[in-house]
Amino acid sequence: MKRLIIVTITVFCIGISNSYAWGELGHRIVVEIAKRHLTEKTKENLAKYMPYDITQDAVWMDKHRFDKEIKYTNDWHVYNLDEKYEYDMNPRLHKGGDAIYALRVVDHNLLKQERLTDSAIVMNIRCLLHFAGDMHCPAHTYPAKVHCFWPCTLNGVKYKFFHTVYDLMPDLLFPNMSCTEVATLIDNAKRGEIKRIQKGEPIDWVKRDIGEPNSEIYKWNKFLAPDLNPNTAELSRELITMQLRNAGYRLAYLLNKYFGK
Repeated sequence: MKRLIIVTITVFCIGISNSYAWGELGHRIVVEIAKRHLTEKTKENLAKYMPYDITQDAVWMDKHRFDKEIKYTNDWHVYNLDEKYEYDMNPRLHKGGDAIYALRVVDHNLLKQERLTDSAIVMNIRCLLHFAGDMHCPAHTYPAKVHCFWPCTLNGVKYKFFHTVYDLMPDLLFPNMSCTEVATLIDNAKRGEIKRIQKGEPIDWVKRDIGEPNSEIYKWNKFLAPDLNPNTAELSRELITMQLRNAGYRLAYLLNKYFGK
């Protein structure tokens, strides 16, 4: 009989936004891009566990983050950076983990998936679909000595948190567009560039092109600024497009790694 291997941990809750990182649109864009770069074998194996469009589960982890059985995943949606914009595990070492930790748990589990129950595999896939996206979201990478939880106004619209502005940035940049339409628009890298983007593991990705670029949002809007730069969305367009696209490519890499054999 297959054994369930899910790491559970004690959680000391911290104040975070209930908004979805990237919003539902952004998370669905990430999965849509990933789907375009899956091998046929990966698609076949995924269908054994999820015989439906996996985009449906893009925000499953957000919708269920406070369910009693998986409440320990609540802290897994964000992570911290050090002064060099590299991954810093220390602030969350005793608080339940973070997005990078989540992907490590998934890696440990899915590399030994023959020992898992089918329901455990599904749970790990849902984690992968979501946290691969979360780790690329600017509001979910916390630079040293700042946070993104202050109320602010952008172009006359009040937001509960600066964090929320970036959770909803895909909706601001791609209004009235479906995830499929946006994926078609931004999935434009050549094969060699995609392989370069996919090379390495999550910590390498943070160091290479997530941590420092994502921290630019605190240059466009100073920490605790109540009124945001009216050009915030346009200033963010290149960054957001790059991170959504790269998240999709890297999600595809991970899904192919675990299910492409």
